[in-house]
Amino acid sequence: MLKPPPSLWHDRRAYIMAALGFASGLPLLLTITTLRQWLVEQGTPVAVIGLTANIGLAYTFKFLWSPMLDHVPAPFGLARFGRRRGWMLAAQPLLVLAIIAMALSQSPTQAITAAAFIAIFSATQDIAIDAWRIETFSRDQQGIATAIYVWGYRMAMLAASGGVLWMAGLIGWRAALLTIAALAALCIAATLIAAEPELPEQPPRRDGTLLARARAAILDPLLEFTSRPGGILILSFVVLFNLGESMAGVMLTPLYRFLGFSRDIVAGGSLFSLVGTLSGIAAGGWVVRQIGLNRALIATGFAQTAAMAMYVWLAGQPGNTTLLYATISLEAFVQGLATASFLAYLSSLCAAQFTATQYALLTSLAVVASHVIGGFSGYLVDAVGFQNFYTLALLCALPAMSLMLLIVKRFPGER
Repeated sequence: MLKPPPSLWHDRRAYIMAALGFASGLPLLLTITTLRQWLVEQGTPVAVIGLTANIGLAYTFKFLWSPMLDHVPAPFGLARFGRRRGWMLAAQPLLVLAIIAMALSQSPTQAITAAAFIAIFSATQDIAIDAWRIETFSRDQQGIATAIYVWGYRMAMLAASGGVLWMAGLIGWRAALLTIAALAALCIAATLIAAEPELPEQPPRRDGTLLARARAAILDPLLEFTSRPGGILILSFVVLFNLGESMAGVMLTPLYRFLGFSRDIVAGGSLFSLVGTLSGIAAGGWVVRQIGLNRALIATGFAQTAAMAMYVWLAGQPGNTTLLYATISLEAFVQGLATASFLAYLSSLCAAQFTATQYALLTSLAVVASHVIGGFSGYLVDAVGFQNFYTLALLCALPAMSLMLLIVKRFPGER
């Protein structure tokens, strides 16, 4: 799944996809791991750090403006570059400026505000890139294109997390973040050299009124999905799938600090995370091919849930670097397994006439519970402690898997 066939090695679209994946992955951890590490070092209360999970609501609600990228020409005179590239070029320079603002922040309030703008512009860029991928590659190439995208995405996440932490120790936080802003600016070149995909067939509009166009753009994709057998159950599963894992992730930086791990030790774990994730994605693609999508989703989902027990163990072992890296490696591997299956499942759910909007909707729903409930993680830690918190996070992963078992049993032929 992850290694393109020979024909794609000489296809410039594959390398552009990798670069756009890098552009998409670069901002995400700036608003999560990197921001929280900076806040921890500033002595910010853990409850406030937990609230930074709400920054991710921009990714949660991106489906609200995703139809605009389908139906409205890009602003600032960029429509001449096409619908997809035009919107990328509208979002990317603003994203660079927001990263620069974060680098120049003088207080936690300024940094959190800049991170919120990073999330908004990043989510807009993601909508355009996802649509470009779906429209550029044929249906039988989507798995390969998604894999290439994920590899670029993960490389960027390493640069924006462990890379920034490492650079911050050498040249300071400001220079490290300005380096990331420069990388984001370089990614604009990939958009400029990319080819604009041919316009896909659009759903028919009911009439010329604004209300009817809004219904066709926003409501029709949702109504088409919920009218399917098991549609509501499937949406509920999508909402809950990553809840436990995301709750656990929100509090990782405070946990590492609580356990006495230095910035350099935490940064060293990024390599283990990258190797584990990429290996997990490769293995996940193989598992999907071998046992089918539904079985793979169940198997990898339960594996991801079981691996969260490592956090419970780690929370009672201060200073145990070996256990830290073992936990990071295993968790990253099983998360990669589950991610490969989950993204394939989300792609399979999209109707041809609503692919871009439904994909944005599904990926938004996939993080809504974690961003809303995850915002209270800091308060839970204050109330029950880290070990009990991670036990609760593990238990929060079980309802989604119960729903998936029900979906497979009641609608075995749907996917």
